[in-house]
Amino acid sequence: MIVPEWPAAMHVKAVSTTRAGGVSVPPYAGLNLAGHVGDAPEAVAENRARLQQSLQLPQTPLWLNQVHGNRVVDAAAVAPGAEGDASYSSEAGVVCAVLTADCLPVLFCDRRGSRVAAAHAGWRGLAAGVLEATVAALDTAPGELMAWLGPAIGPRHFEVGDEVRHVFIDQQSAAHAAFTAGPDGRWMADLYRLARLRLQAAGVDAVYGGRFCTYAERDRFYSYRRDGVTGRMASLIWLA
Repeated sequence: MIVPEWPAAMHVKAVSTTRAGGVSVPPYAGLNLAGHVGDAPEAVAENRARLQQSLQLPQTPLWLNQVHGNRVVDAAAVAPGAEGDASYSSEAGVVCAVLTADCLPVLFCDRRGSRVAAAHAGWRGLAAGVLEATVAALDTAPGELMAWLGPAIGPRHFEVGDEVRHVFIDQQSAAHAAFTAGPDGRWMADLYRLARLRLQAAGVDAVYGGRFCTYAERDRFYSYRRDGVTGRMASLIWLA
């Protein structure tokens, strides 16, 4: 497990899983927590049960139907499987969660520890404004928020086309700094930098994390771009 290093209030609980542990067999080997990737349902159920027991979660996490969009839901007010790419809560015991395997998980809380959120931000979600929508849903001054960037594909391995680069630069000129020239006229994109730029523009200056690479660390993380058929990690946050 990875515990965020950020100055959150003591009763803000947050964690990102790795692929270590669990009962899933190859190609999902380890602690796959996603039920939509072809893994055996009984293995996913056991992995989720082990996660809940290990973390002593106050209740079952809200597992979303993630669609690479910008919909943010109240984790206490929707049913499991609700469509969305972020959830938030101001109620103790409600567990917000997102699943990733290269996309960027972003956890949020306010300085007082009165509200939390989890967002799933691949490049499509970032471009669609999922982080800005999550900041808005938290309904507090952006300067009172902090964010933690969890495990995602790193800038040395995230190759994209010119069309992806233009999507971001057309929205925010500063985004050009998040792309470096790659092979055959393509570009290497820095998801972490793109997220920091967008959070900063939204008024969130306290941003932590962002030092992982799911693609490079095969034994530690799932990576969709590396492996194709693979499992998913979870990033979770709740108020104790």
